[in-house]
Amino acid sequence: MRVHLTDSRAEAPGGPVLLLHGIGGSSGSFDAQIPALSARHRVLAWDAPGYGRSGDPAAPPGMSGYAAAAAALLPGPAHVVGVSWGGVVATRLALEHPGLVRSLVLADSTRGSGRTPEQAAAMRGRASELERLGAAAFAGARGPRLLSPRAPQELVDRVVTSMERSIRLPGYTYAAAAMAGTDHSDVLGSLSVPVLVVVGDQDRVTGVAESQAIAAAVPGARLAVIPGAGHLANQERPEEFNRLVLEFLESVPSPTSEA
Repeated sequence: MRVHLTDSRAEAPGGPVLLLHGIGGSSGSFDAQIPALSARHRVLAWDAPGYGRSGDPAAPPGMSGYAAAAAALLPGPAHVVGVSWGGVVATRLALEHPGLVRSLVLADSTRGSGRTPEQAAAMRGRASELERLGAAAFAGARGPRLLSPRAPQELVDRVVTSMERSIRLPGYTYAAAAMAGTDHSDVLGSLSVPVLVVVGDQDRVTGVAESQAIAAAVPGARLAVIPGAGHLANQERPEEFNRLVLEFLESVPSPTSEA
C-alpha cells in the first residue's frame, strides 16, 4: 500500500518532525505548519492510509497498524505532532515504537473513543453517516463544528472543502473503527518522552477537559490552551500553535546531550 508523504526534505538541525492529521483531514491540514517548522526541522506530513493521495488498506489496520505505517515512514527518531485522531495514532506510535519518537505534541486529541460503549458507537456511526450522505454533505455538516463559532467563513469553507477531498470509504470506516477500539487511559502513564498537550479553548469535539485528562495522566506533560480556537487549533490560530510547538521542540534534549 502506497502512503503519500509531503516531505520538506531539507535536513535541519532540529531533526525530523512527523505530522499526523485528524480523522477528517490530510497532509493539507498542516499547510500553516510546514513552512514554519521547516526552518528548523525536516517536516514529514502523511495522508494516512485510505486518505487523500494514499492507497486504501486491504483490511482494517487497527490503531497498531496505523502506528506501524507511520513508523515505516520515519528516517530515524522524530518528533511527532498529532491532531485529534492523529494524536491517538501518535500516542500508539510512541508506545509501540518508542525508539522512533523523541517527543509528542498531542493537539485537540483524546485517549480514544473506546472509553465507553456510547462513545465507541457514536464513532462507528460517523462512518455510516458518511456512507449515507456522501463526502460533500458529510463535510458540509461536520466541518463547521471543528472551528470556533467566530471562525471566518473563508476558513470554514477551506476546512469543508479539504475534508470533502480527503475522506472516502473504506478509509474513514477503518479509522473510525480504530478509534472506537482504543482507550489509552491506562497506558498514558508509561510514556517516557516529553509531551506537549495543546487544545483550543473552544474545542467542541474533544474538549478542554479531555486534553486536561491526557496531560494529567502523562508524567511531566505540559498543557497549553489556545484562546479563540476550536478543535482545529493548528488551522484557526496557526501563529500561536506554531510558536508553542517550536518552543517545545527547542526544549527537547538532543540525542547527543542525552548520551
